[in-house]
Amino acid sequence: MLEMHGNKLTWLGHATFKITTPGGQVVLMEPWVESNPMCPAALKKFERIDTMLITHGHADHMADAIPLAKQFKPQVVAMIETCMWLDMKGVANTHGINKGGTLKIGEIEVTMVHAVHSSGIRDGNQIIYGGEAAGLVVHLPGGLKIYHAGDTDVFGDMKIIGELHAPDLALLPIGDYFTMGPREAAYATRLLGSRHVVPMHYGTFPVLTGTPEKFRELTRDIAGLEIHTLKPGESLS
Repeated sequence: MLEMHGNKLTWLGHATFKITTPGGQVVLMEPWVESNPMCPAALKKFERIDTMLITHGHADHMADAIPLAKQFKPQVVAMIETCMWLDMKGVANTHGINKGGTLKIGEIEVTMVHAVHSSGIRDGNQIIYGGEAAGLVVHLPGGLKIYHAGDTDVFGDMKIIGELHAPDLALLPIGDYFTMGPREAAYATRLLGSRHVVPMHYGTFPVLTGTPEKFRELTRDIAGLEIHTLKPGESLS
């Protein structure tokens, strides 16, 4: 059983999650809600956002970053080039870190780690360099550690992430086409050593053909593994 230590993780569909800490800090990971077809309508509106975490510059991960940041004035953590672009768009309170860096914000600590993906930001008819894509390890109250892999293929240094950070819960893309599919995600699970996984980034578009069922089939030999297949709007708490 996964001990959440009073933290609550809610899947808003695709790669977007909301975390609420025991002290009430609201963390939005990957701010894409308004046009996210998987996000329940009731969860597209927020009462507060204290912290916003972004892994890379693609629209399906940060399309709502600017309006939500201007409305709620959260602390925004992303790759430094992405934060520079957000700064130019009038977003305040940005923290542009880079891989290996750790930042404490309120009740949480965020460490930026490697990912294998691209990160161009569409700005009108231009594509702006958003720095490299990344993953994030979030250290929550009570000692809970959540690894959001962002968009990525499997890579050997996931073993280092597992050894250095020992994430209790891994949020892994399984959809294929733009990210790793179930086969690669199963290999990633073995490298990380996490005993709890939430599949994400699947089913949003027809090309994302990877399924939790296939991922479960390919990991059934991993002793002690628990796969938490959430529906959009469902939580671990």
